[in-house]
Amino acid sequence: MKTLNLGILAHVDAGKTSLTERLLHSAGVIDSPGSVDAGNTRTDTLALERQRGITIRSAVVSFAVAGTTVNLIDTPGHPDFIAEVERVLGVLDGAVLVVSAVEGVQAQTRVLARTLHRLGIPTLFFVNKVDRAGADPDRVLRQLAERLTPDVVALGRVDAAGTPAARWVPHPPGDPGHHARLVDLLTAYDDALLAAYVADERAVTPDRLRRALTAQTGRARVHPVLAGSAMTGAGVDDLIDAVTALLPATAGDDRAPLSGTVFKVERGPAGEKLAYARIFAGTVRVRDRIRHGDGREARVTALGVFDGGDATPVDAAGAGRIVRLHGMAGVRVGDVLGVPPDRPAARRHFAPPTLETVVEPLRPADRPALHAALTELAEQDPLINLRQDDRRQEIAVSLYGEVQKEVIEATLADEYGVPVTFRETTTVCVERVVGVGAAVEWIGKDPNPFLGTVGLRVEPGPLGSGVEFRLGIELGSMPLAFLKAVEETVRETLRQGLRGWAVVDCVVTLTHGGYWARQSHAHGVFDKSMSSTAGDFRNLTPLVLMTALTRAGTRVHEPVHRFRLDLPADLLGAVLPVLAGLGAATRTSILRGTSYLIEGEVPAGRVHALEQRLPGLTRGEGTMEAEFDHYRPVRGPAPSRPRWDHDPLHRKEYLLAVARRVTGRSAR
Repeated sequence: MKTLNLGILAHVDAGKTSLTERLLHSAGVIDSPGSVDAGNTRTDTLALERQRGITIRSAVVSFAVAGTTVNLIDTPGHPDFIAEVERVLGVLDGAVLVVSAVEGVQAQTRVLARTLHRLGIPTLFFVNKVDRAGADPDRVLRQLAERLTPDVVALGRVDAAGTPAARWVPHPPGDPGHHARLVDLLTAYDDALLAAYVADERAVTPDRLRRALTAQTGRARVHPVLAGSAMTGAGVDDLIDAVTALLPATAGDDRAPLSGTVFKVERGPAGEKLAYARIFAGTVRVRDRIRHGDGREARVTALGVFDGGDATPVDAAGAGRIVRLHGMAGVRVGDVLGVPPDRPAARRHFAPPTLETVVEPLRPADRPALHAALTELAEQDPLINLRQDDRRQEIAVSLYGEVQKEVIEATLADEYGVPVTFRETTTVCVERVVGVGAAVEWIGKDPNPFLGTVGLRVEPGPLGSGVEFRLGIELGSMPLAFLKAVEETVRETLRQGLRGWAVVDCVVTLTHGGYWARQSHAHGVFDKSMSSTAGDFRNLTPLVLMTALTRAGTRVHEPVHRFRLDLPADLLGAVLPVLAGLGAATRTSILRGTSYLIEGEVPAGRVHALEQRLPGLTRGEGTMEAEFDHYRPVRGPAPSRPRWDHDPLHRKEYLLAVARRVTGRSAR
């Protein structure tokens, strides 16, 4: 049986989870579809998801149809939980992007569509809620073509839109209008089809067009559009047929070396780790020892695959399957299982979090429990990005928005019994290197107290390149463990630069390296005072790096969002001064009938304030889309990270804390 790993994506409240329930019902997996309002859906299993009626964590269910097992991955629609979508994208064979027939294309719809297009993931559009009052599928189809991609084609029409009797009617194979639209769209990407059509229009039969549509959909060139209602079931059977006929099922070699990727980690009822992974090649078996992450190994104690809904225990699973692994105690989201997959390397598809807040326990005695709980949550969501101030015993977490903060607060209280409070949310800036700086500390020479020589040069790197570590010495001139210790510590140290922000887009080159080889006394006892260890390099590297960074200098950059604001034309004069007061820069303003479309940029820290003021400014008629666009140099005095000190004592404590985190033991 073939396997198709399918993602269901949408803007929040487009009906994505309800559609998942209806698909399971139509496929015979469940007797009746669950309801988001009733809190009994198969994929929203967290108590908080059911209370709030939103998806917070991705979930996997499955159904079988027409000889294909479809692993269905339901993802969050709220932008605060975009990190969950981030992790799922790398394991998909295809996607269904759900759009509401009432609200149409929304901010998150545009973000998701651009990302799916950029990654080349075959995608169908499903226009949901055609039975709702105000539904206008034709308007939404035009929006899809205008705002997302012109390469869309409707496979049918909606009758009685906006009423409970709304239904989806597929175009018959011989429909002349549909035939002409398919020819126009498909010949743009198929020269052979175009030549056949020019030579003899009759040679391009409906069957040939269907084969061409399947091929081009599978290559993510064109995007078929269907419509219906997850509540009534209208159009859902046709969607299932389109998914299995038009989206490419996975292929893989069960006999090849194991290759997979972990995209989700959660805790089981007994607190044990459960890892969800896509197997791209090879076979995983119970009791196998699997290499993962940076070379660690773990034994699989139990294994599940998704058949007929939930995970079913099995002894082995082959290529193409999504599996749930037990026994992987040290596994992390993003870990490669076995050898790296034969596909583009995983990378960030969405913008990083641009907000941060300090978490404090209401009961001081809960501080250790808070740290343990946040560490577990960070395993499930790495973009929470914990930052600990050892001097003040404070922990900060990164955020996408205020809703995510509320969810973290409720999770800590309900699941871990740790009530917390948050400080005011602040914007996360970054530091970029502006010059070239170098420093070196020599072994055996004051003031270097460590048994190692480290020289580092820091210089700017290309935008978006992150931190690149290079060797300026011969690879065999130092033990590999020492080189690895230097690189790990460089990356850890640059999480907080001269003003406390992460240093990005730079190149760090190891220019000097030296060590004392293992030495013993005459009686053969190892003498640490005469022999270099990796700990010497972990302790020395932060001191050298920060000296080089100080000489190079950094400049603080703040995150900027691109916004798109649609408001009544008569309110333009009242809104523009407010935008200016919030630091927004208007780039274009276009009059379209009775409304103005304004596009521009606004500092990320002001987006929430703009969203809060928008209803009052526009009589509730204004709509806004905003998403991260870029970082720009801060104008005026450069801000330091809140509660970040520059005194030498704090800097020394911080650098030693870096060494402790990297080495896992106390620095000397």
